[in-house]
Amino acid sequence: GLKKWVEVGNSGVFRPELLLPMGLPENVSVIAWGLSLERPTMIKYGINNIRELVGHRVNLQMVYDSPLCRLDV
Repeated sequence: GLKKWVEVGNSGVFRPELLLPMGLPENVSVIAWGLSLERPTMIKYGINNIRELVGHRVNLQMVYDSPLCRLDV
């Protein structure tokens, strides 16, 4: 329905400085992946900046007013 490609899954490699505090040796590489539900949520609610969805710029009134689970979508 959007008539454009939307990334839903994402992946990456943890940076070494993030692994050292966890006690992992410097020569260890760790990959990660997830669903990245932020993008479809941003599209649904017309949010252009991810910082408005997560982080210090979140509109808490939107959080209070939005249902936790929608079954009518």
